[in-house]
Amino acid sequence: MSQFIESIKVEDQKIYLLDFHQKRINQTFAHFGKEGSIDLEKIYKSLEHDEDGLYKLRIVYDLDKKIRTQMIPYAIPEIHSFQLVENNNFDYSFKFEDRKELEKMKMKSKAEEIIIVKNNHITDTSFSNLLFLKGKEWFTPATYLLNGVQRQHLLKNKKIKETEITLQNIKQFSHFQLINALNDFDDMFIYPINKITNLPGNEEYLDL
Repeated sequence: MSQFIESIKVEDQKIYLLDFHQKRINQTFAHFGKEGSIDLEKIYKSLEHDEDGLYKLRIVYDLDKKIRTQMIPYAIPEIHSFQLVENNNFDYSFKFEDRKELEKMKMKSKAEEIIIVKNNHITDTSFSNLLFLKGKEWFTPATYLLNGVQRQHLLKNKKIKETEITLQNIKQFSHFQLINALNDFDDMFIYPINKITNLPGNEEYLDL
């Protein structure tokens, strides 16, 4: 049976974006024709977590409502190089625990992190959604692989806008940043666009 995963931010004993995580889990159960769901708030309370600091609450679950939990200290990763990788067939509509295809793409690249290109459109990295800066405004690709909780939260609060980002227009953006449940929108933690080593016009991007 397929297993799914939620990675949830817990900082100083406070849990973040719980309603977005719960909604995604509920949608997963509904999509696969299963009644009911699992209750994230109940699970978190049962852990009796009383440590300050930044943690990732990792919950692995299946459609029979079997769960495994881990509370892992978390630090935002600093990444030094990115590479565009084309994969037109990859589907990650649901947050599956199985990440073999993502890891395979990363291993074939020559950078620390990959940016997946699907049908000429920019999507996500192997672990996050993306934001791109043009002028003073931040945009997220309309062609995401997974509609992440932080992405949904920022769009709902009108901090970012959605737009089409392709190989043809990516160089119109000056900077980018990575967002997910544990990596917040942060103007201080951004990368110049030339951190992507194989931008169109530099060399061919990888076709996997």
